[in-house]
Amino acid sequence: MTEENKSNPTQDDNRPTITHRIKSFVLRQGRLSAAQQNAIDTQWPKFGLTVSDELLDLTELFGRDAPTIVEIGFGMGKSLAEMAEANPQQNYIGIEVHRPGIGALLKLVEEKGLTNIRVYNHDAIEVLEKCIPKNSLAGVYLFFPDPWHKKRHNKRRIVQPAFAQTIASHLKPGGQFHMATDWEDYALHMMEVMNAAENYRNISGEGQYTPRPEYRPLTKFEARGHSLGHGVWDLIFERV
Repeated sequence: MTEENKSNPTQDDNRPTITHRIKSFVLRQGRLSAAQQNAIDTQWPKFGLTVSDELLDLTELFGRDAPTIVEIGFGMGKSLAEMAEANPQQNYIGIEVHRPGIGALLKLVEEKGLTNIRVYNHDAIEVLEKCIPKNSLAGVYLFFPDPWHKKRHNKRRIVQPAFAQTIASHLKPGGQFHMATDWEDYALHMMEVMNAAENYRNISGEGQYTPRPEYRPLTKFEARGHSLGHGVWDLIFERV
């Protein structure tokens, strides 16, 4: 967590109290390139968000009333920047704990002249609980999260029953939770969790995966995996 994002919010009666939980990530910051640091220095004041005890007013934040989508764990930000560029009619909030990814995304935001992205460098669970209003999002994207493939680490996977309900509470009716993974075991786990989750329906039918929609960019890694016969599984569940 960066200095910009340290905060000591006070809880009120309408906020859930965050208790100890198993985190789905390990913070490995890595080194910032000069370009990434420069992007943070120049673009964070315009596009960076900090966690506080105030819920976001999305219309005020973006200066318009438009569908808002949250991407959790956007990595180096290439796909998020591409989606924001291709869909200027939508607002995007990216959440990422790794600072080099923040710098890389902000560099793309500057290069592409994007205005419909805002960014958190923070734990997504806390951002959702403290900052994102309930029933406010058109979508939540979770693309290629850490699969924690060793069985003893499966409990660290972010897609769990409680997480599914947290996402549902922030989606508008009809809003979609879109997950993608290149680990078949994790895909099966996601499907099991989401099939059992209340307040959702699978847009492709019970137990069915969804072909990659055009709005999710095909990454070089994913394309290479396809050429080697590796699978990728998309799941899209709609809040009902």
